[in-house]
Amino acid sequence: MNHRWGLVGFLILLGAAWGATQPMTKIAVSEGYRHFGLIFWQFVIGALLLALINMLRRRPLPLGVPQLRLYLIIALVGTILPNAASYEAARFLPSGIMSIVISTVPMFVFPIALLMGTDHVSWQRFAGLFVGFVGVGLLVVPQASLPDKAMTAYIPLALSAAVFYGLEGNIVAKWGTYGCGGIQVLLGASIVGALLTGPLAVLTGTWIPPHTSLTLPDLALILSSAIHAFAYAGYVWLVGRAGSVFAAQVSYLVTAFGMFWAMLVLSESYSNWVWLALGVIFAGLFLVQPKATTALAGSTPLPHDAVPKPEHGST
Repeated sequence: MNHRWGLVGFLILLGAAWGATQPMTKIAVSEGYRHFGLIFWQFVIGALLLALINMLRRRPLPLGVPQLRLYLIIALVGTILPNAASYEAARFLPSGIMSIVISTVPMFVFPIALLMGTDHVSWQRFAGLFVGFVGVGLLVVPQASLPDKAMTAYIPLALSAAVFYGLEGNIVAKWGTYGCGGIQVLLGASIVGALLTGPLAVLTGTWIPPHTSLTLPDLALILSSAIHAFAYAGYVWLVGRAGSVFAAQVSYLVTAFGMFWAMLVLSESYSNWVWLALGVIFAGLFLVQPKATTALAGSTPLPHDAVPKPEHGST
């Protein structure tokens, strides 16, 4: 019993830590930093910390052609494309709204899995899909749901990030990780991603030069990247101890804590429509989740990079 409560406590700790990355994202874009520059430094910071974790675990990084191709796909689909969308949306949407929207990842995992032939028709999960999108509708349709109605235009941009995360999970579910563990995949994707986004940041004018006088956005970026690296390592450990279905429940906590931290750190407040939308989306998530016996390798509602992981984290 004590062991079980210890795992529950660790799950809550992961949710609280990962949830803090969403308001950190809002702070990171608050003074003009843009997507590719931020993503590059996320990759670099994440790669350094994950390399240390991987070294302590004494696991070499596979560098065969299949593994390199996997790292490239995960870097693109699991971080660069969705994070670019998320950073742009975060410039205009409240942090708590971003937490709610990104929690819809499983809503996209299921239909993508059907299209890719990795899952089967389930009317319960179709019902969950419908309920979840009703929840999203409650965010954008009522006049009083968002602080500014002009923000509605950025909800689809935030949702596109959830689509990419759903696609990423299904890619891993269908083709596997070629013998790599979660930490190795994330490390490989971070290295490849840094090599890609460095030149992109320079070419697009979004490069953030390294400097010793750290601003609040700099600290938010560093903290968010560090939290994700260590939380992801903890998530992988939890999957090994308690199973992927139990560990996947962290996604609900990530969303809830994301809103809590946004209210505490950013002084955000939400209308009754937003809280209703959150409840409806959670109901949809409950229905759309696969059963333990049919869970996909990548179908858990996970932030941001390869193999099952919570949807709010970033590389």
